[in-house]
Amino acid sequence: MPKIKTRRSAAKRVKVTAKGKIKHWSPNKSHLLTKKNRRRKRRLKKAKYLEGAQAANYKQLVIYM
Repeated sequence: MPKIKTRRSAAKRVKVTAKGKIKHWSPNKSHLLTKKNRRRKRRLKKAKYLEGAQAANYKQLVIYM
């Protein structure tokens, strides 16, 4: 049986943690930052975790067995 390939586009957008959670980074922080307040920009820096169906979908794309 051939090896299952990782979807590279999905793998570049997320990271799988040691416990199997799917970590991603917020969009909307690359340009037009003058109209966003300081608190909002600070919160956009932080990584977040996917939950539920989205996490399950990404696990199929990124984790290969």
